[in-house]
Amino acid sequence: MLLDDRWMPVRRRAGQRDWISPLQLSDPEIVAFAADRPDFNGALAQFAIGLLQSTTPADAPVEWRRLLTTPPSEQELSAWFAPVAEAFLMDGDGPRFMQDLTLRADEATLNPVAALFIDSPGENALRNNSDHFVKRGRIDSVCPACAATALFALQTNAPSGGVGYRTGLRGGGPLTTLLLRQKPQSLWQDLWLNVLEGPLHRAHSGDAEKIALHFRFPWLTPIEQLQTGEAISPAQVHPDHVFWAMPRRIRLDIDDVHAGDCGVCGRYSETLIRQFVAKNYGLNYKGAWDHPLSPYYEVKGDWLPLHPQPGGLGYRHWLAWLLGADDTKSKQRPSRVVTHALNERKRQMGGALRLWAFGYDMDNMKARCWYDSSLPLYSLDECEADALRAVSSCVSSWLSGAQSAASSLRGAVKDAWFGGDARGDFSAVDAEFWGRTEAPFYQMLRQGLDALRADPLTDIDELAVRQTWHAALVHTALDLFDHTFVGTGPIERQKPHRVADARRRLLNNLYGSKMREALRLPSPEKTATRRTRAASAQA
Repeated sequence: MLLDDRWMPVRRRAGQRDWISPLQLSDPEIVAFAADRPDFNGALAQFAIGLLQSTTPADAPVEWRRLLTTPPSEQELSAWFAPVAEAFLMDGDGPRFMQDLTLRADEATLNPVAALFIDSPGENALRNNSDHFVKRGRIDSVCPACAATALFALQTNAPSGGVGYRTGLRGGGPLTTLLLRQKPQSLWQDLWLNVLEGPLHRAHSGDAEKIALHFRFPWLTPIEQLQTGEAISPAQVHPDHVFWAMPRRIRLDIDDVHAGDCGVCGRYSETLIRQFVAKNYGLNYKGAWDHPLSPYYEVKGDWLPLHPQPGGLGYRHWLAWLLGADDTKSKQRPSRVVTHALNERKRQMGGALRLWAFGYDMDNMKARCWYDSSLPLYSLDECEADALRAVSSCVSSWLSGAQSAASSLRGAVKDAWFGGDARGDFSAVDAEFWGRTEAPFYQMLRQGLDALRADPLTDIDELAVRQTWHAALVHTALDLFDHTFVGTGPIERQKPHRVADARRRLLNNLYGSKMREALRLPSPEKTATRRTRAASAQA
């Protein structure tokens, strides 16, 4: 029973590692999850938030605020969880957590338990002997606790897996963003910051009238009774379903078990699981699903969940994931939890926050990378609506200038190395540029937000600020060109004329009209005219 067993790895305030049951999530001495895999930490956080959101009786903001600072006791959490207890069993012949109810070994494919892990090499990699970096045989068997986490992680992040093997409700490898304390206080507070008041949650992605448990936890009924057509839409289920989507038909083999050490956490178990059966054509999620923990982007009027892309997560995503981006090329909005926190809860959240963003960068069914990053909010949660609009406007300008500089640098490096229309992966150039400019960006951002907190009428979008940012972009781009990517190469492999031309174009672009437009900088002619007028006035 997942609600009673101590299966969730955590870190206590004193630093020691422990395993707890969900009934202990409100223990103030627990500060974070402490799994052996980073994707497990993300899965455990989403499991816990989903469990709390699906069971909390807090329907009003005043109740939410009280529970943030006065967490429920174990007895209270037990009362919350009791009505859904039957959905969290891991064994038996009936319904099992995140497992197909009717699947039997004689009608499905037998798979090694390692296939539950998204980063494990697939059949093609094994057949072609191309598992060079992530090797086969890393995980032969797992304990029931790690099996439960792996099941949840796979069903939540499920990538395409061949004909009929469905992706998750948010697609394969969705981006998840959670609000956390800037300085950890307790795991409970970090989880509760991402739980919405009941009516607000139930107003989206589902029919709140469908209160039967199988509309919330799909493994409690045969999938053909839940999905009557070719796909399943929000109108067919309860809003809680978004946390418990089950696109894959899987059932663990709990008969063929043995004793030993778990291949993930290393703990001894009498019931290590070695294999599972799987079958295609699970729940096929289509329609306007709106997961409260994911940011979305617009495509032809439809809002789709964001997914991590090559290049990582960083400050260039700060605006879109916290306040939204509304430009002609990319319209994005933050997760519903983030929007509600900044627009409604504000100072009620009681302290500095950060945004934890994580997810798999998937290339169809292949995991290219797991990304995990934190973005500071500073005092953003203390800003009123007008101040938030001012922040959005000036940060949008800063990011436009940075994107222009990054593009110019990438093009210059490519021209210096190869010339012409060379193709290839130049993402290392972008990654280095964004990494080098992160500190000055956050320094400007913090200074601007501090100024707004002191005086809401402060103009944080002054010309001097944009000029300082422009100088940082120019310095970084030229330094990377001269000392990292081009100037440090072997002289016998370089063509000085081509390098000089590329650097000249880079310099022109960094001071050109596109950059001036992005940062709203005055043109050189206007600057010269102003200086002449100022000199005349002084005379």
